Amino acid sequence: MTEPTTGAPVPSPRDPDRSDIVFTADFAATAQWTAGRTSAYPGGGPVNPDDDKLDHLVDGAEHSRSGVFRAARRPDGMWDTGLLTTEDSEEEFLLLAGDVLEARVRLPAETGAWPAIWTWRDGGQEVDVFEYHPDHPDLLEFTNHVRGSQRYVHHEAVRPGAWVDLRTEFGRRSVVWSLNGEPVFADRRGVGRRWHAFLIVNLSVCAGRYHPAPDPATNEMSFEVSSLVVRRPPEEDA
Repeated sequence: MTEPTTGAPVPSPRDPDRSDIVFTADFAATAQWTAGRTSAYPGGGPVNPDDDKLDHLVDGAEHSRSGVFRAARRPDGMWDTGLLTTEDSEEEFLLLAGDVLEARVRLPAETGAWPAIWTWRDGGQEVDVFEYHPDHPDLLEFTNHVRGSQRYVHHEAVRPGAWVDLRTEFGRRSVVWSLNGEPVFADRRGVGRRWHAFLIVNLSVCAGRYHPAPDPATNEMSFEVSSLVVRRPPEEDA
């Protein structure tokens, strides 16, 4: 895995009162979200084994549309998994440079669970709002794949089954991640002025190359997103 970068002192987050909410997630809304397919997976899915995933994407409402993202073991050893993306939806919401995403999530407890909120467009443009693996119970992963930066953050509030508040500023010159209201990493690299990308929320299942696969006795797992909004600051602040 890529070694985390050191980064620089983290600045204070932007004042939310100077930003307009431009997206409020309604996971049941088919106009907002496409379920069970994404161009981030070969051929749009349903599987992605080269990324060490046991995923078999499904579009059933019970796997994602309530905001609870579920995975269920299949007889063939793969897992039916929930994924939602704004790509190819009616609205096709795009995050822009300068946007601020805020989300409240409940982390999964089961070994092998791999939840994430991230971005994607045209084979890249990926910024990970967060990734989590319960085998590293107190650690969140924050990554800017656009310009190559990463930080592993250990925090006492992070543990299997815990609720955490996440905030990511997709700055042109620096991406800034906050956890439970505390800025924890500013990469001083940013995404550039013209960056834009679709939003993905999903629960993957590890195949065992980098993190342990699920215990044989585990047949279901889940993580929950109770709220997700995107704020867009005034142009001069972006």
